[in-house]
Amino acid sequence: MVATGREDRVAFRQLYALTSAKLFGICLRICRERHAAEDVLQEVYAIIWRRAGAYEPGQTSPFAWLATIARNRAIDYHRALGRRPTAPLDNVAEPAASERLALESMLLDEEERKLHGCMDRLSETQRDAIRTAFFEGITYAGLADVRGVPTSTMKSRIRRGLERLKECLDDDI
Repeated sequence: MVATGREDRVAFRQLYALTSAKLFGICLRICRERHAAEDVLQEVYAIIWRRAGAYEPGQTSPFAWLATIARNRAIDYHRALGRRPTAPLDNVAEPAASERLALESMLLDEEERKLHGCMDRLSETQRDAIRTAFFEGITYAGLADVRGVPTSTMKSRIRRGLERLKECLDDDI
């Protein structure tokens, strides 16, 4: 990472080879479409190339820094889609289809609220571990390293949090 910050192209190629698959996974989970994730990943590496000099090795792990850039860029892309028209006006759905889409959207919103409510019931350490591991794509070992705990502790923390999350979601069904 430090060498990439000094604009070392060979180091940047190595960084890409080592991290692109995981960063693509983060982008794909958030963007939900392969071509969108590929576009975002390209932007992510352009950002990394420009900002690598700002990376401070003692602050966070290199992958956590990269994953944060990928996550934030993918979220920005996903949010921007909501502001753009997705279909020409002549392809507007019939009222019945619109009502069905509205109902589906309402149900998804309800499920999302339920999930957030259940996440709020977890301890801060469990909530942080689950969000970081699953939404940022950081491995248990990487997360344990960043948080300064043994890997087994991190695995247990996430497993117990997921069990509590499942119980909460099952209770509300």
